[in-house]
Amino acid sequence: MATPKQIWEQQQSQMQRVKNSGIISCNGSPIKDDKEEEMAKSALALFRAKEEEIERKKMEVRDKVQAYMGRVEEATRHLADIREELDALIDPMRKEVATLRKKIDTVSRELKPLGQSCQKKH
Repeated sequence: MATPKQIWEQQQSQMQRVKNSGIISCNGSPIKDDKEEEMAKSALALFRAKEEEIERKKMEVRDKVQAYMGRVEEATRHLADIREELDALIDPMRKEVATLRKKIDTVSRELKPLGQSCQKKH
């Protein structure tokens, strides 16, 4: 992005080029044409208007992006809260499942000898 000084220098350079293109040599002395001067001023005004429009649009885009980023951050916080709630629900279930598995393993160990003795009797 150009600094204000660079923009001013560019505008002056363009203005000088437009002025130079409007200089007519008549008996060795340059004469400025009022019409060309007016065209140069008009071109400069148009350039500045376009520049202001670009700056305005840039600010609009920046505002939209910042608003979108705010919504994204809020959604991220919301998802983090949901994850914490789910983890809180899952942890007790894990403990219950582990306890049930231990009980099943214990019962299976107790039933195994009974199953073997039943098979021997048949």
